[in-house]
Amino acid sequence: MIKKIGVLTSGGDAPGMNAAIRAVTRTAIQNGLEVYGIHDGYLGMYEGRIERLYRKSVSEKMGHGGTFLGTARLNEFTEREVRVAAIANLEQYGIDALVCIGGDGTYQGALALSQMGVPCVCLPGTIDNDIAGTDFTIGFDTALNTVVEAVDKLRDTSNSHRRCSIIEVMGRNCGDLAVWTAIAVGAEVCIAKETGFDLGDILENVSKAAQSKRHAIIIVAENMVKIEELAMQVTLNTPFEARATVLGHVQRGGSPSARDRVLASEMGVKSIEALLNGDTHHCICYRQGKIVSMPIEEALGDDTQQVLDKFAVFKVLW
Repeated sequence: MIKKIGVLTSGGDAPGMNAAIRAVTRTAIQNGLEVYGIHDGYLGMYEGRIERLYRKSVSEKMGHGGTFLGTARLNEFTEREVRVAAIANLEQYGIDALVCIGGDGTYQGALALSQMGVPCVCLPGTIDNDIAGTDFTIGFDTALNTVVEAVDKLRDTSNSHRRCSIIEVMGRNCGDLAVWTAIAVGAEVCIAKETGFDLGDILENVSKAAQSKRHAIIIVAENMVKIEELAMQVTLNTPFEARATVLGHVQRGGSPSARDRVLASEMGVKSIEALLNGDTHHCICYRQGKIVSMPIEEALGDDTQQVLDKFAVFKVLW
């Protein structure tokens, strides 16, 4: 019987993580459970940095970006002896189960722990939207709006100077942020892992845009191309002068959107319900308008087709 739970955030931070921690904590307390916050993810679990959380501990946290518990990456968590040491720390506090908030790496860690007998439920907290089992992850909506706002501002100066703006966004293993941004800002070109890269097509689209507009926009997912070199090619081979901008970690920050706050809250409540119902080694997903629970393995599929479906919309609109 579960009496004490731990909650952690791991991997890259995402707006809405604090709302998720709040929902987990308060729902657990309402169900008579004790809640323990684990600082800096699996690293804090391994080092034993754990403290009890109360209702007051999560007050006034809803609108803050990032995660007040902190986050970190621990590559050594793949080693069994490291997980054994981390589990021993949980046992010292009498923690019976975990709620793990993060992306793919967090899910893999929770899956490994569950296979060692630790009941785990995962929440998808990542701006990349790269968990195949859920339509939306916590933080994606906020990051998307941050990027769109930045691109809208770049468009103003590009239009004034008759330029092509090339903007690199996050999402090295998933093109959702790039494709959704491209649709939202009316970009001429979108480059992501799933869509590929064809310099000839890019130059043709940008040149076509120059026939009717004073600017062009290219959205690029990180690690796809060297955007300074692409800017040089666009400048040499189209009517536009090109400028490259890397948005970087500004995409992770900021107060979470209303949508992310609500999504995180709903998922947090559902995670405790799942644990109490015995749905361990599960994750919480948003599927076709409903919050559901499914096995972690099932959620870690390939979401390439989802990105390609959105890219098809982009191509039609362009």
